[in-house]
Amino acid sequence: MKRSPPDQRAQARRAALNALKRARRTAARAGVDLSDWEGEFLGSVEDRLNTYGRAFGDPDKGAAGAALSVLQTVKLKEISAKAKGATSSGAAGQRGFGARRASRGGR
Repeated sequence: MKRSPPDQRAQARRAALNALKRARRTAARAGVDLSDWEGEFLGSVEDRLNTYGRAFGDPDKGAAGAALSVLQTVKLKEISAKAKGATSSGAAGQRGFGARRASRGGR
């Protein structure tokens, strides 16, 4: 039995919905209070995903097969980090070039 190729848009939609639910659930378990704006953001993005299959309409704001725009993805990552208790400032929390460079004594 041959399978049809997976629907990329449906996969992106499911992944985005799962990420929203995961962020909300992590915040609730950790006892982190999300601001009114953050709660409204998660709810409105979820509504748009369920209604339209994606949360943005302007093709310049994200990839063609993506369910969230670039800025929505960034904001979702910020909310998830807040829910986990991670801080976004300073090189200590970053895992990039600057953090590696700082750990080697600035070379």
